[in-house]
Amino acid sequence: MSSDETPNVPAARNTRDAVRQKAQQVQAQQSRARLVRRIIIGLVAIVAVGSIGAAVAYAVGSSMSKPELSPSGMDDDGVTVNEVTLAAGTGATPTPTPSASEAGASSTPTPDPTATASEPTEIHVYVDYLSTGAAEFERANARQLATWIEQGAVTVTYHPVALLTASSNGTKYSLRAASAAACVATYSQDQFYDYNHELLADQPEIDTNGRTDVQLADLAVAVGVSDAKKVRECIEGQDFVKWAKDATARALEGPLPGSNDLKLNNEALVVVEGKAYVGAMGDPAEFSQFVLTTASDEYFGATQPTPTPTPVPTDQATPAPKS
Repeated sequence: MSSDETPNVPAARNTRDAVRQKAQQVQAQQSRARLVRRIIIGLVAIVAVGSIGAAVAYAVGSSMSKPELSPSGMDDDGVTVNEVTLAAGTGATPTPTPSASEAGASSTPTPDPTATASEPTEIHVYVDYLSTGAAEFERANARQLATWIEQGAVTVTYHPVALLTASSNGTKYSLRAASAAACVATYSQDQFYDYNHELLADQPEIDTNGRTDVQLADLAVAVGVSDAKKVRECIEGQDFVKWAKDATARALEGPLPGSNDLKLNNEALVVVEGKAYVGAMGDPAEFSQFVLTTASDEYFGATQPTPTPTPVPTDQATPAPKS
């Protein structure tokens, strides 16, 4: 028996419509996904840009609002030492090595600057903490300087400078050490003499990295600074680096304190009563003689009046020759 029934197969048109609808749905989903991604990316970008802008604004604002720090207790960019309290174990009073001139004249007493001076003799010492000359002077003269200070014979003012900043493999040791010295002078001035001595007596070699900021702070703690936490923060934060640069520039420009026309001309300069010491840095006898001579000149120049001619009595005047 034949049948007129046909298989239940969807028409071709209906199949195409279903595929089209499915494609439209997928496309719509993809479009929505792309739109959501764009929105998310845009929001992330906006947030990122805003964060960067805020960070830049904060950094600029902070740098503009942060005051330039200057050390306290430093007149004319120097620390005046009026008394010495030597830290135990620091070796701050080494025995100077006798020079050749002293070896043959050991019986001759060391000149005493108090012999003629009525006021303490002013000594200014300019030190770059990477300078071999400054270290040599400190090692040779530390004992007699400390003695003179204790006797009230002299006032010694130390001026940290940074002329050898480029001689430490890029670490700028001279600059950082000068800044560290200013930190000790500001927050623990009684220990400045010891700290200054240790920086010079145990000095890094030129063209080495020198001490790190942490090591500079450790050394300050070792010499017994008061308020060690504040000193450490100051040293490790390099608070006075800008000051050290400016102080060095001022010394190079001159005139140096107590002088009329002197300028800083090397990284180890000693000035006594306005006169530059040009002798051997490692010869304490020669330096002592220079101090004595300079103090004597100042004393006699200030106390002795210029002699005036004594008038000759008229009755003792030489008679005029007879014509």
